[in-house]
Amino acid sequence: MDRGRLGVIAALGAAQTLAWGSSYYLPAILAGPIARDLGISSNWFFAAFSASLVVSGLLGPRVGRQIDRVGGRHVLCASNVVFAAGLALLGASMSVWTMSMTWLLLGIGMGLGLYDAAFGTLGRIYGSDARGAITGITLIAGFASTVGWPLSSLGLQTVGWRETCFGWAIAHIVIGLPLNLMLPRTERPPASEGSTVKPHIPIDRIMVLLSFAFAAAWTVTSAMAAHLPRIVEAFGATPAQAVFAGMMIGPAQVAARIVQASLLNRFHPLVSTRLACLTHPIGACVIGLFGGGAAAAFALLHGAGNGILTIARGTLPLAIFGPKNYAYRLGLIGAPSRICQALAPLGFGLLIEPMGRGVVVVSAGLSLSALFALILLPQARTEVLPSSAAAE
Repeated sequence: MDRGRLGVIAALGAAQTLAWGSSYYLPAILAGPIARDLGISSNWFFAAFSASLVVSGLLGPRVGRQIDRVGGRHVLCASNVVFAAGLALLGASMSVWTMSMTWLLLGIGMGLGLYDAAFGTLGRIYGSDARGAITGITLIAGFASTVGWPLSSLGLQTVGWRETCFGWAIAHIVIGLPLNLMLPRTERPPASEGSTVKPHIPIDRIMVLLSFAFAAAWTVTSAMAAHLPRIVEAFGATPAQAVFAGMMIGPAQVAARIVQASLLNRFHPLVSTRLACLTHPIGACVIGLFGGGAAAAFALLHGAGNGILTIARGTLPLAIFGPKNYAYRLGLIGAPSRICQALAPLGFGLLIEPMGRGVVVVSAGLSLSALFALILLPQARTEVLPSSAAAE
């Protein structure tokens, strides 16, 4: 891999770490203090956060189309400006209405600046050879919670939540924006390719199956991110075991991505994606058989599958459909996933009370339904990746 590509991966991976740490992972640390200071229930805060995820999902196709037309550099740079404005306004919020409108602005930032936009940018730069670069940035940004949560917690303890939000806003301007400006410019497609005309991408059987598979899988991911400690405690895990299990998810994701980059990268992404859909159900069987003492094993298996699914979200559509209109197609496929991510914490929260440990039957069933959808994908439509991609 040449130095230029390594530089792009390092810059974009670091920028994605900042983007995720200051948006998607922010509520885990700051939701409670913000809700208390504003005199509202934390449910209001998470409702605003869920709405922001819906906004980001609805923006996905339009953002993808823009990246296909002119490249992702300016889109990702715009996300830093929007993130900075949203985080500054969040720090200045004095009412539930201001806070809610701020999260809608941050939803625009997430639509412009998280993985789908980053994957689309790499597809625009490297075409069919983007698979290795996509894996590379997920290896770096896989530590977003590992970096973001301690920094937010440190800020909360030392200067307060408002100043922490201001600090994240400044970081987007002085760190994130320069990193995204380092990305190479891409030339506009020739006018003869109809770059100014919205392409017609049929919502055929393959598109529907991919959208369903990722939506089902990411529903489980979002639900576990919100409720894994409660779920493993329902199996008899102690609070300490539950916390330790939660800490295992991040390292498991990164370890699985290393395996993906070193071993599974020689196979079609469909192979690793199917394997990833199996790990959560296997983990559910393990904790079901051995109880709360197997909480860490459950978290490791879930995290490993989630780590590979994040890569597959970018590489599988690229392998099946190729680089043409790639970012726009990613936006179409990813929109249902974002909406399901937004609704999953509430939905599983309502299920945990009556079902208890039985909720893992639902999550395992969703993972298996994603696997079934992937099995139904016709092999004839999947493309063999160039050898250069497999060698990265």
